[in-house]
Amino acid sequence: MKAMVYERTGDPSVLQLVERPVPEPGPGEVLVRVAVSGVNPTDWKSRRQGPLPAGWQTPGQDGAGVVEAVGEGVDRELIGERVWIWEAAWQRPWGTAAEYTVVPVRQVVRLGDASFELGACLGIPFLTAHRCLTAGEYLPDSLRPGALSDHTVLVQGGAGAVGNAAIQLAAWADACVIATVSSAEKAQLAAAAGASAVVNYREQDVVEEVRKLAPDGVHGIVEVSPARNAATDVRLLRPGGVVCVYANDGGDEVTLPIRPLMAPNARWQFVLVYTMPKAAKAQAVVDVAAAAAQGGIRVGEEAGLPLHSYPLSATAAAHQAVEDSVVGKVLLSAHDQAV
Repeated sequence: MKAMVYERTGDPSVLQLVERPVPEPGPGEVLVRVAVSGVNPTDWKSRRQGPLPAGWQTPGQDGAGVVEAVGEGVDRELIGERVWIWEAAWQRPWGTAAEYTVVPVRQVVRLGDASFELGACLGIPFLTAHRCLTAGEYLPDSLRPGALSDHTVLVQGGAGAVGNAAIQLAAWADACVIATVSSAEKAQLAAAAGASAVVNYREQDVVEEVRKLAPDGVHGIVEVSPARNAATDVRLLRPGGVVCVYANDGGDEVTLPIRPLMAPNARWQFVLVYTMPKAAKAQAVVDVAAAAAQGGIRVGEEAGLPLHSYPLSATAAAHQAVEDSVVGKVLLSAHDQAV
């Protein structure tokens, strides 16, 4: 099989397309013929920083394809199932940027009739967004239609991959969703994703605009840039509200005022998908799968998530596109044809 591999950390030039034997699934594992692999910021950051516990790495946490074989202890009825994959390369060398990959059976989820492109978008962004929408004291533990009715959610950076996922999931759960963006083009994407209102933070006062829609403040804030937005977030939380920080775009440290956050019993929750509590992650997988099955998750420009497709042999260019913060979702065709 063809697989993208790097044996040392560095820029995209360390990625090499190689021929490898198709791996055999071990006990509790499945072999998946990958159709589409999703590229995330995690992929290029890991490529630059490591580690390489096996001495090599095939990148790619997310993907979708068909189960071709199963290891000992796995139900053979899974063979032939269309599935999506999450965290394939987390502390493992076998990622999804290959024609085949092996993963623990718990890390494949039935995809049903949904497209492989959609399946390859579901892992990191949607599981992260789910955690951001459920980690607060007055937020639900799980998402479903109606779970966020009577809730207002602010998504800072609504045109990013996690921002898009948060808008889609919150809208599916019937929240009032307000998104911030930096341009008219990104405003169109956030609206297409399902935002009830969109604020251009370069041209409008975010606090003033959000307070028009949520006079008492918002229940939750999905935050991509805490250092830049902390002062705004403090002014927009309602009592018991939560700021869920999943990235540090714009600075590595944040300063918070104690009394204005103490009085409303506010919470700041930091989110990393790989180390989030097991029960929360398991619930996220179930809920994201349900949202996808019910049509609550879409991909493409009409869903606010433009797709950028590359063949497997162009993985380096795909990584560079993500590193350069391309708007939308970057995908690889694992069998070297454009998606």
